[in-house]
Order: sequence, then structure tokens, then C-alpha cells
Amino acid sequence: MKGNNTVKNLNQDNLYSIASSHRPRFMFLVVFSVCMLFAFVVSACSGNLPASFSAASIAQASTTSTISGYPVKVFFSKDPDSLNDNTAVFAVDRVSPTIAVGTFSLQLLIAGPTLSEQQAGYFTELNTLLSGPSNCSAPRPVGGPDFTLTLDKKGPLPQTGTATVKFCRSTNSPGIGADARVTAEINATLKQFPRIKNVVILTMDGHCFGDLRGGDLCLK
Repeated sequence: MKGNNTVKNLNQDNLYSIASSHRPRFMFLVVFSVCMLFAFVVSACSGNLPASFSAASIAQASTTSTISGYPVKVFFSKDPDSLNDNTAVFAVDRVSPTIAVGTFSLQLLIAGPTLSEQQAGYFTELNTLLSGPSNCSAPRPVGGPDFTLTLDKKGPLPQTGTATVKFCRSTNSPGIGADARVTAEINATLKQFPRIKNVVILTMDGHCFGDLRGGDLCLK
């Protein structure tokens, strides 16, 4: 009887030893399987989520940058209204990244309306009136600004509330209608700012823009 118990104990010891010897391998397989499953999930997520997340982040950054600027309006002509009334102008919203909102607004006026705005009828002839090189000073020997904007001056003379725009490039006007529309666009774009009550527009030679009589009445 004692011999049977001894054999039974030996068999149990052998089974325990065998199970013990296989346990590390079993645990390794379990850990390895879990790691592979985790890697698969992470890989799947990285293939789907970050693309939209990244786009959302960029959009949010762009929106934040836009909101942190200075809201301005740019006044364009619009077909057919402005063709029937040369003084009729229509505002579109823009955001200036600089405190020099007057200069930036005129730069955007020269740049013209966006494609969608053009399709809606907005236009300006200012960007086609200017031609040739700039005669204004610039940081580099070539190029130069399209215009200069001076506040509180009527031409060369001091005058509070008056802004003088002087073109730095030649102006080639197709007619008095285009001159009148461009004048209306510049006036409305600058007069949105409370500090500017009157606007004088000069050619690169210092004469009044659109003054066919040649008397420089805008400087009187």
C-alpha cells in the first residue's frame, strides 16, 4: 500500500514538473499574443484617426490665426450694379494680420476678389490700371510697392483726417467710368476707418487721379 502511494506521489510530482516546465512558454505566448493584438489596434487607429485629427488641428489653428487678426472690409464694384452707378460699391470681409489695416486693405483691393466672389459679380479695375515698375523706394533694388498711404495729409500739406494715396506705378485708364469706380472703391475702403474722413488719390507724378481737366482739383 505504501508502495502504491509512493508511485502515486511520484506521478503527481512528474505532472507538476511537466506543467511547471511548460508554464513559462505558455505565459510567453499569452504576453506575445496580447502585444501583437495591441500593436494591431494601434496600427489600425493610426491609419484612420490621425488624418482627420490632423486636418481638424490645422483648421483650428487656421481659424485661431484668422480670429486673432484685424477684421476689415474691402469694397469692390459689382456687376451689374456698378456698371449702372459708378459709385456703387459692395463690401467683402477680410482679416488683416497687421495693424496697418489701411495699407493692407488697399493691397487686397488691388489683389482683387476671390474666384467665388468673381463668380458672384464682384470686380475691380484697379489691378489692371497699374502697369510698369514702381518708382517708390523699396528694401531691394528691384520691385517696390504699388502705392504709398499717408495719413493726415492732403498731398504734401498737413490736414487732419485726410489720407493721401499716391500710386507708385503708371495708371492706364480705359475711361472715366473705370476711374470713377476705382475712386469709389478706394474711398469706401479707407473711410471705413474712423480716423479717415477724406481721401486724396494721386498718380505717380503727383497729379489727381481721374482729373481729366488737369487742374488738380483734389488738392485745392
